[in-house]
Amino acid sequence: MFKEKKMKESPVLERNVIGKKTSIVGDIHSEGDFRIDGSVEGSIRADGRVIIGKEGNVKGLIECTNADIEGEVSGNISVSDMLTLKSTAVIHGDVVIGKLTVEPGASFNATCSMKGMIKELNKDGSKKSSEKTA
Repeated sequence: MFKEKKMKESPVLERNVIGKKTSIVGDIHSEGDFRIDGSVEGSIRADGRVIIGKEGNVKGLIECTNADIEGEVSGNISVSDMLTLKSTAVIHGDVVIGKLTVEPGASFNATCSMKGMIKELNKDGSKKSSEKTA
């Protein structure tokens, strides 16, 4: 008769910033968004959006949900949803994405794989999933 209310965990809405004259060597993990205007040498893992500003420079792995890049990235990038490359972006490495937007002028010297899930029904009714690449 009475339904029990389940409490949902609210998403983390914090925004982390690495300033222009800041340099970090090491790995970064964040549950929120991350903006980099300085330089990072190491991996960046964020559950939210990663933004690399015009003067931002990353050497290493980037794993996130969404990414906007204006600066330079040397290394592998894995974005589960949307990767946006602005006109000043310079990318070197391997890229695995859900969706890609590239503005004219961006330098995109990378191997790119687009991942998506296709769900099919088997004869017995169970779901079968397979990946497609572009």
